[in-house]
Amino acid sequence: MRIGLLTEGGYPYVSGDARLWCDRLVRGLGGHEFDIYALSRSERQEDEGWIELPPQVSRVRTAPLWTAEDDGVAYGRRARRRFAECFGELAAALCTGPDTGNAPDGPDASTTEADRFGNALYGLAELARDEGGLVGALRSEAAVSALERACRAPGALGAAREARVPELLTVAAQLERALRPLSLDWYEDDGLGSVDLCHAAAGGPAALPGLLARHFSGVPLLVTEYGVPLRAHYLASGADDSAPAVRALLAAFHGGLASEVYRRATLVTHGNTHTRRWQERCGADREKLRTVYPGMDASHFAEVGESPGTADPDTLIWVGRIEPAKDLVSLLHAFAEIRKEQPKTRLRVIGAATGAESEAYLGHCRALAAQLFPDEAEGIHAVGDNPVSFEEIGGPDAPTLAEAYAAGGIVVLSSVVEGFPISLVEAMFCGRATVSTDVGAVVEIVGGTGLVVPPRNPKALAEACVALLQDPERRERLGAAARARALELFTVEQNIAAFHGIYLEVVSRSPVDKVVLDGTGEPLPFAVPAEAHVAGRWTRGGIGVVARGGPSWATGRASAPVQATPVPAGEGAR
Repeated sequence: MRIGLLTEGGYPYVSGDARLWCDRLVRGLGGHEFDIYALSRSERQEDEGWIELPPQVSRVRTAPLWTAEDDGVAYGRRARRRFAECFGELAAALCTGPDTGNAPDGPDASTTEADRFGNALYGLAELARDEGGLVGALRSEAAVSALERACRAPGALGAAREARVPELLTVAAQLERALRPLSLDWYEDDGLGSVDLCHAAAGGPAALPGLLARHFSGVPLLVTEYGVPLRAHYLASGADDSAPAVRALLAAFHGGLASEVYRRATLVTHGNTHTRRWQERCGADREKLRTVYPGMDASHFAEVGESPGTADPDTLIWVGRIEPAKDLVSLLHAFAEIRKEQPKTRLRVIGAATGAESEAYLGHCRALAAQLFPDEAEGIHAVGDNPVSFEEIGGPDAPTLAEAYAAGGIVVLSSVVEGFPISLVEAMFCGRATVSTDVGAVVEIVGGTGLVVPPRNPKALAEACVALLQDPERRERLGAAARARALELFTVEQNIAAFHGIYLEVVSRSPVDKVVLDGTGEPLPFAVPAEAHVAGRWTRGGIGVVARGGPSWATGRASAPVQATPVPAGEGAR
């Protein structure tokens, strides 16, 4: 099977999102062929280069999202009219929000608005293919004027009606950046049109080339989200000082794109229930959704997990990135309560601070620990020792991540915000009992193998830790159950096996409409379904449909085969 893997800001670059997951997926599915289509986020990311790619990667094509030169395309009068119509429809779809009460009424209202957004998007894509690009048009005064007309039209969003020229220019620039994939030359028959399926490693911009491959060539689209881009956009926009009109219009665009991706994808996978709820809220059909937990390498923790008796039963371990969202302040206050019941208990905070804010937070936590727990000495001639220590992986007491978890009998997670906390799964691989706050996907990860308490509640956190400190048998049972659950659900092997089955399911559902040949002139694997070799007609939904790759006598028309010429890895559009 030939897979078009679509990424944005990650694989195959050395740094970026989902890089490790994509690499494990590609290496684990060595029986398939992968073409990588990657969008980069920065010049620095491109300068850092790529990771070493496995032999099953036959082609890599890249394009920058962070910059785009004017394509120099001069539209004629007809093309300018097409652009004005399509971009005007897109702008109108953004300015008419269903939450304002100004959207069309009735049960088909949401479908109508979605069709309006999708039709405008594909109209712009067709224009870009016909004329050679959209960059200049999206940067033109005509685009800003179309956006202004949509904002001033009756029924527009209240925030949009207040947009001034600076806000309109900002929105137009952001839309031009987001729509850059429409101008790429990836959608021809020797590009994404030749793959058996497109797998977008994220929603948002990464999935946009998959939408166009589906639109132009009928290639099925699989979308995987371990975090929802629309949620990330909301969080990022809430942290800046953008004008309300800018936030409203860009949120409408990203919401419309998410909805279109979910509507057109054959299947959508998520990594936890929290992400699934976001997908459903944005319009994803439950019948299309599949849960595939992130895959992690358990081998690093095997030795620790198989030797649970080596832990110090009086030590609590916290592992992670030190930042305010981890709420170490509540953990320190909880530890003060724990020490009243279990005076011999120690707390080891193992992690690093990244950035000025994290460094300041670490300093605050150190000062609080010194205030709550003055250095204690066993005698008048002994050196005092604080029961709370702050360490980093690689130090003398915690040289590796596995040894950090091995140092204590209980692993604590005190966060107020989480997605899918990797440290919790690592602790489970190590066979450690856990006490966690009820945030993100914690309950789904832990199941019944750990204790879960409300966030920002030091008293509840302390009580749960004391309960496990005083009951070693229970602690051991929970640790063993946690390890068994993690090995069943969260390994690389289960993740790869799940996607292997999903690939087969997607291709089996998706009829193909052209023959694709390899370099020797033979049909590519999966390009011709088995039923294409059986005489007769095949139907779907009462309409005669012949699978792509079917013989010409079955359709009454001849279709010239498409020659797919692989491009060596390392070459591609930049």
